[in-house]
Amino acid sequence: MAPTYNFSPGAAEDAASTEGNPRRFLKTRASAGWRKRAIMSHAFGWAWFDPLSSWMLRKIFLPSSRLWAAAHLADGSAERFYDAVPMPRRIGGSRRLEAALAHFDKARVAAQAIEAEWERVFFGPEDSSPAHRSAVEAARLDAKHSYNAMRRHFGFLIGRYVPAIKVEVQSPADTAAIYGKAREEFAPFAAPPDQMPEIETSRTIRTSTSSEYWIRFKSPSKRLGDTVYARVHEPLGASNPPTIIYGHGVCVEFDHWKGLVEETYNLCAAGFRVIRPEAPWHGRRLPVGFFGGERLLASFPTGSLDAFTGAVREWSVLADWSRRTSRGSLSFGGTSLGALTAQLAADRSHQWPERLRPDGMFLVTHSGSMAETVMHGEISKLFGGMDDAKAKGWTADTIEAYFHLLDPSEMPAVAPERIVTLLGNRDNVTPFESGLPLIKSWGVPEENTFVWDRGHFSVPMTLIRDQRPLQRFCAVMGNSPA
Repeated sequence: MAPTYNFSPGAAEDAASTEGNPRRFLKTRASAGWRKRAIMSHAFGWAWFDPLSSWMLRKIFLPSSRLWAAAHLADGSAERFYDAVPMPRRIGGSRRLEAALAHFDKARVAAQAIEAEWERVFFGPEDSSPAHRSAVEAARLDAKHSYNAMRRHFGFLIGRYVPAIKVEVQSPADTAAIYGKAREEFAPFAAPPDQMPEIETSRTIRTSTSSEYWIRFKSPSKRLGDTVYARVHEPLGASNPPTIIYGHGVCVEFDHWKGLVEETYNLCAAGFRVIRPEAPWHGRRLPVGFFGGERLLASFPTGSLDAFTGAVREWSVLADWSRRTSRGSLSFGGTSLGALTAQLAADRSHQWPERLRPDGMFLVTHSGSMAETVMHGEISKLFGGMDDAKAKGWTADTIEAYFHLLDPSEMPAVAPERIVTLLGNRDNVTPFESGLPLIKSWGVPEENTFVWDRGHFSVPMTLIRDQRPLQRFCAVMGNSPA
């Protein structure tokens, strides 16, 4: 759900030791990243890590993120900052807050400047050398990581009056005006666009094992209406590689933090082209005044409905692009939010053209009931026990009626023997109690079903060192172009 990260050395230090050799530079960073991931897996890939992660998420990461998001609207003003949180004014500490806002603005301006240069270098009309592109990408990631890490400057404000998220509950009537018809016929809300949007492809950078680039296009969702970005990891020298579209967890901005737990390295190493779309309201799709993923959680219930229906339609565009650019197999997959998106897209693809349907699925920490996830899972603690929703006129039945739209309704358009799933029997974020019955109803073979004595956060940590689920997925998909 929330990112697990470490503060690795900056790109400048790495680049200094490999000057003039961008491929060696990137290989060095990748090797160092693997060592750090292995250490993190052995240190944190255990069940004790889950209650600690949950506590840190609710008490530290989310409140500091809410303060960070409010700083976007403050323009250096303490008064505007307190209003944007929102929280009561604190007596004293004004100089410390002004200093924190100044640090934030400095990092924000630096990140925006480098992002503009990144756009020019990767998507602009003029070409540049691979070494220059690698340097700009390294600088972008350093600057964005530093900008996101400005959360630490607001830690002194965290307390009982700082909300984890800024909840905005829509009334049943307002929700019905948007999604009432979906309860009668959901298909139009998850259908591919009549005309696929134009897709732009960036220039590439290379690591020791892959060619990496970005694609972008306008979201077909009118409710979102922004630009979708996806990072593509393509094995070097591959012709018609198998492809997996792999979604990330909520609050996980994989392309903007250094040292994140990353499940996709081994898929690319095994020969898969990995497409990593940024989910709605994350990364480059972040609305001003919110932190990554907040709007999905905080806007109730339309945030979830907008995000999932929009993402499913976006995945149909990515599926079309995948089929047009490779004759290899196509799979959907993801972790947490990404897994829920993947299974919903696969389910709704029954009503898509056959060429857009996936051939396989790889799902990590998913569940079978969105209502269970939102109302009774760990996420429910962010909403104050649903009190705000009930005050607006929501009942358990009316809430479930809308969230049920986001549950798989039938067998996905994938043969059971080509589905591999990984669950944690202690998972209370995407509850295990609804995940296991789902995959049993699909008829997923036992050898494709992995259940670990772990929770939501320790499962992906353990996957770094225990790669049996990945190996099984590679095996069932043939691990080679179709």
